[in-house]
Amino acid sequence: MSRPISIVLLVRTLAICAGMLSSCLLATAAEKTPELLAKFLTKDTAVPGDVGAIVPPEAINKYILKVQDAAKADPEWHKEYAKTAKPGIPLPWHEKLGLTKEEYADYLKQWDKREFKVVQQVLVRLEEPKPGEWMIRVSGVGMPVSLLRYDPKKDTFKSPNGELGRIKDINAEARSILGEWTGHEWRYEKKTEFISTKENMALGKYKDGKHCLLIYRLQESTSGLKLADKSLVIRFTPPKKK
Repeated sequence: MSRPISIVLLVRTLAICAGMLSSCLLATAAEKTPELLAKFLTKDTAVPGDVGAIVPPEAINKYILKVQDAAKADPEWHKEYAKTAKPGIPLPWHEKLGLTKEEYADYLKQWDKREFKVVQQVLVRLEEPKPGEWMIRVSGVGMPVSLLRYDPKKDTFKSPNGELGRIKDINAEARSILGEWTGHEWRYEKKTEFISTKENMALGKYKDGKHCLLIYRLQESTSGLKLADKSLVIRFTPPKKK
């Protein structure tokens, strides 16, 4: 005949089981990568990244000089015309740009030959320093990005300057400076009597799926003078499809 389990032992057993279940639930919650970040990086997996700049062929320089000369001749018109253009995309042709239609066509042909020139190689790694707080650790010159902390509940990045809020998603055209890609962007902006600060962070992926992009920029100025202008464009390997 089996002995009945004492109430004390039963309570202890249930408490242990509850503790184990709670630990499992916490571990599962901690391991779940926010969906937005999971599109670009795998937690605790370092991937190679290239810090670079977009460089067009030298043949385009003669057209750039002509446009600059035309801008000097009529700066007010060029300033207003530039406002109508999409960021990072060549201005549409106009006779006041200083180029003939034939020259402008060749300018676009040269622009389409631009390349991503690698300046430095880095490692990019997604980490969760504490539950519910995420960071993208970048080695070398990418260290400023490592200071940012992502809060999935608020969909914000927190930096030493303040909170970067989510702004309009990116859907860049093929002729944009970085090419055809989509992504998400966050921004912090503050103006005081003395200093103006802008900080931007973007994560995206090329539409061909071959590379992801991490873009970071910090600008500080006072009375029209630049105090800081740090920018990074990092191209890295996307997560492997399961």
